[in-house]
Amino acid sequence: MTIVLIAIVLYLVAAALLITGVQRDHVSRSWLPAAAVAVVLHGVVHLLAWRQAGGADMHFYAAMSLVGLGMAALTTLVGAGGRMAALGVVVFPLAALTLSGYHRHGHVITETLDWRLQLHAWMALLAYATLAIAALLAVMLWLQERALRRREFRTWLRALPPLVELETLLFRTIAVGFALLTATLLTGLLFVENLFAQHLVHKTVLSVLSWLAFGGLLLGRWRYGWRGATAVRWTLAAMALLILAFFGSKFVLELVLRRPG
Repeated sequence: MTIVLIAIVLYLVAAALLITGVQRDHVSRSWLPAAAVAVVLHGVVHLLAWRQAGGADMHFYAAMSLVGLGMAALTTLVGAGGRMAALGVVVFPLAALTLSGYHRHGHVITETLDWRLQLHAWMALLAYATLAIAALLAVMLWLQERALRRREFRTWLRALPPLVELETLLFRTIAVGFALLTATLLTGLLFVENLFAQHLVHKTVLSVLSWLAFGGLLLGRWRYGWRGATAVRWTLAAMALLILAFFGSKFVLELVLRRPG
């Protein structure tokens, strides 16, 4: 409990420091130590739980917490380089919330997965974390464009990179996430037995639809120069499909029907 509480507090401290920096129009790196330690402790919580139970689990709350950890780690790494630290205002409280949910509902002992299925699961979680960051960047891009069109020059706008740089970062993040999602689908095809079983078919179909949407967006960017509102709509629609594919199906199976996810 002590490690969990410290991690949650540090996440919130990092977010508070970022908010203060945005309000003062000067985002320093004072948030970085708190965020980095919080990310490490978040990972330690999972490692200790897995060690005690004899293996990793991917149940609903554990998966949520791991995606939150991945998002926080990516935000810390990118923010340490001086780009998009403002993402932490949303990501760090979200990571704290997912960690709290995992701690409250505890570790669920599941059937041990071999290395191939573990590879597939870790690829999926990393893909979700990366594309979730892309979805947040898309929202920020939309807010920035909307504010500029209305000539609303608010303080938080100065915490974001220029519009073109933000858009470039969005598509680079989507490209990385798309590659990871492709690897997730390929490892699932190769390693998961009976991929089209009843409780996996909707997850598979929605994941493929999301993959097609992200791929279509990258193709549209390369071939037709898609940007702005078009990029935002495609990104959010594709991310919605991905959330339904993984967390939607796990929620229904594990928390509603009480079946293994």
